[in-house]
Amino acid sequence: MIGIERRFSDDTRLIDLTVGDLKELITSLISKIKQIEEKRYVYGLQGLADLLHCTKRYASKIKSSGILDEAIKQRGRTIVIDHDLALELFGKQN
Repeated sequence: MIGIERRFSDDTRLIDLTVGDLKELITSLISKIKQIEEKRYVYGLQGLADLLHCTKRYASKIKSSGILDEAIKQRGRTIVIDHDLALELFGKQN
């Protein structure tokens, strides 16, 4: 993917690309989109408890401790947690 970004600029005309170049460019764009779509979330304290295989009460303590602040977004009573980032941050603390 890095080679593609160097070889093609926004000014490269489509007519100047070979079929292989176009396939390579499309494939790299599709893989970037898939990486964005693969992000997983859990919702609420029960979701966090299920993720960490603990009780809801212990999940609340972990959330309150600030360990997972980067992974948690909260507005009012709605809590959304980035699955992978939460596991990574929790692993660093233990």
